[in-house]
Amino acid sequence: MTQRVELATVRDRLAVDGLVTEYAVAVDDGDWAAYRELFTADGRADYRSAGGIAGSAGTVAGWLAESLGAFPVRQHLIVNRRVRFGIWEQDTGDTAQVRADYVNPMGRPGADGGPAAPDLMCGGRYAFALLRTDGGWRLSEVVACEKWRRLADRRAAPVVE
Repeated sequence: MTQRVELATVRDRLAVDGLVTEYAVAVDDGDWAAYRELFTADGRADYRSAGGIAGSAGTVAGWLAESLGAFPVRQHLIVNRRVRFGIWEQDTGDTAQVRADYVNPMGRPGADGGPAAPDLMCGGRYAFALLRTDGGWRLSEVVACEKWRRLADRRAAPVVE
């Protein structure tokens, strides 16, 4: 590999990683316009394994806005990112696949508007398909595969003296 090719690969890897981070930030912040901008024009998302819907990025953004409204406190943690660049017919690296694990605590603000324990935690694995476009890397598909979910225990904690 030439040094120029290696540098291009590093740049692509950083750009792809940055796009996955922007995805998490858009969902956590409820920035649905930014969420839609992360996708190609025909980009799709599939949250059926988590009890959601599958469809175009715009349709899914609307569903997310409504369903996540009950949990204004969100913090996606997307880790163990495995990036693979594609070779498909004449493809010289203009597609990528990312598999990444996630943990997602969600909740409502505390009684005084401050921090509170999560009401719901879930985790699983994302499959991201990406495409290099004239505007940079974009998501062509996101599939969430929820593996576990935990609701908050509503029992009072014992007092420790």
